[in-house]
Amino acid sequence: MNSLPEWLPTLILLEDFDGNWDRYINEVFSIFYQDFIETQPKFRGQWVRCRRDLINGKEAGFWHCTSEGADEINRTPDLRRCERIRWVRAIIEHQDSGVVETWQSLRKGEKRYLLWFNEEFLIVLSERQRKRDGFQYIQLITAYCTEEEHRKRSLRRERDVFRMSQNG
Repeated sequence: MNSLPEWLPTLILLEDFDGNWDRYINEVFSIFYQDFIETQPKFRGQWVRCRRDLINGKEAGFWHCTSEGADEINRTPDLRRCERIRWVRAIIEHQDSGVVETWQSLRKGEKRYLLWFNEEFLIVLSERQRKRDGFQYIQLITAYCTEEEHRKRSLRRERDVFRMSQNG
């Protein structure tokens, strides 16, 4: 991994909590809550919000940034995601820094933005519009490490196709 930019926060490590998972996950949640519930960053002028429905007492958007799995109720904690919880907001706020590649994609019929930091950490955002009043915002879908080479190849291909479509 290259040297990290000064704006990128340090990792939050389980070992700093003496391996106490409950204290650790509560601190990780506290950071997420501050960054996406109490306040919100902006992406291209629009507020970034997360899914607010509660799963096991915490917002669904939190679980999507700290765990993996298709079953919403029984996702598996991902320590690498948890360690990088502070990165999510920082990367969104520094998406024009030169070390974050950003492109658009259509997935599940939605316009999505992919923010890929240093080819190692991906954030997925989606354009949304509130039905009751038309308010437009960006929803945080997920954030995760991209370590597997097949995943990196797929993301590079998707990014390159998007870039070619913008230049043609």
